[in-house]
Amino acid sequence: MRNLARLSAVGAATAVLATALVTPAQAAATSWSACPAGPGVDPRQECATLQVPMDYRASGGPTISLAVSRIQTAKPALRRGALLIIPGGPGSPGLNRPSTLVKKLPKDVLDRYDIIGFDPRGVGQSSPVSCGFETRDLSLTKLKPYPDADGGIAENVAWSRRIAEACARNGGPLIRHISTRNEARDIDQIRQALGEKKISYWGVSYGTYAGAVYATMFPERTDRVVLDSNDDPDPRRVARQWLANYAVGVEDRFPDFAAWAAARDGEYGLGADATAVRRTFLDLAADLDRKPLPWPGANPEELNGNLLRETMLTALYSDANFPMLAALMRAARTSGELPPPNTPPAAVLQNTAAHAGATMCNDVEWQDPISRYQRHVTRDRAAHPLTAGMPVNMGPCAFWPYKPAEPPVRVTSRGPANVLLIQNLRDPSTPHSGALKMRQAFGQRARMVSVDSGGHGVYLANGNACGDQAVTAFLTTGHLPHHDKNC
Repeated sequence: MRNLARLSAVGAATAVLATALVTPAQAAATSWSACPAGPGVDPRQECATLQVPMDYRASGGPTISLAVSRIQTAKPALRRGALLIIPGGPGSPGLNRPSTLVKKLPKDVLDRYDIIGFDPRGVGQSSPVSCGFETRDLSLTKLKPYPDADGGIAENVAWSRRIAEACARNGGPLIRHISTRNEARDIDQIRQALGEKKISYWGVSYGTYAGAVYATMFPERTDRVVLDSNDDPDPRRVARQWLANYAVGVEDRFPDFAAWAAARDGEYGLGADATAVRRTFLDLAADLDRKPLPWPGANPEELNGNLLRETMLTALYSDANFPMLAALMRAARTSGELPPPNTPPAAVLQNTAAHAGATMCNDVEWQDPISRYQRHVTRDRAAHPLTAGMPVNMGPCAFWPYKPAEPPVRVTSRGPANVLLIQNLRDPSTPHSGALKMRQAFGQRARMVSVDSGGHGVYLANGNACGDQAVTAFLTTGHLPHHDKNC
């Protein structure tokens, strides 16, 4: 592995060069108009389109469109600036986040900021990409690479190769220029277009990594930075580590569901204590590995062990999902009617999968022998049976046809002390142990608020008043806590 100090120096030089090549986009974003009407779109939300370079290294080359939105503060006299919402994923849209968040954000925050949303490059309304994947390859248990019931990965290898080849064949020129570094540069174009010398932002999940990369590449252009549900920023592994962290996060979080279900054993019959509920889940998944149940509307149309595992992982994101998971398990065990599957539309999956794959593969290389992946899967299935080896399995990056154009960013402590990390102790996707690595990388630039709660997403997400107040106070006053804090 290349020397990390050298990666940091190369990255800094590349960032300076790329920024110098960019023509400010401010003039392009001044034409705000009403956003297209749709479910949940606040009538106050305005939209604009920026033209930004497809390749920041090619001055005067092709451009792409970035869709940006805003809801302005109702109190211009109190306005501090812009609060950009950086969506997760990678692959999640963010254009209508202002409409969602104005219903949740405290008045003190709404008074001080214009709330800004955007679809990242390649997503939603921002020059969307698609690789034309086959329907069978959009199964949720392929997009997260669960191995076969016996632990074999031959089908994962074939799927990974098909995905990489489809993106090389159908992804178009933009597929090579979707990366976290370029998302950070796009964010800086949004800052310029808004006419802001500095920008505040709230990044969630993958948005924490994109926000950390921006804070590293453009530290003096950051105002108040909130990173919520934090990714491990390890520059040697990047998204490969995020995937591996599911094994840890699910083990951290599953006891919350198990305790909840045990307290309702009379209703769901999954076990009278948390240990029994865990055993019920593992036994049911193994039964469904051997004999799947028909499940019309799913892809494929069966409830197998891996789809139960994936449904469980998703359910752990919020306590509100616990009844759904418990009801599914009860129905599967008692031959009852299965609830309708929550299968995303194929067009959404096409876009999300293409963008996520491009981001993960363009950020860092994943080239390992197939035999090594198999060894990792075998070990991880034994150590973390709830996720059955998925977190360390092979994906399309093993066959990605393009080398990363730049080295990954190494997040450092260089820059102003203006970063607040907030983190649940039991997050199934971005575990607390990984968030501590982000805290360590930022050093004295940051403080961390750890919340004694489970699920993915913290600020305004789980009713923890201590955590919510810490973020609100930082956004409204700019004062970080003196020390890391537990809530």
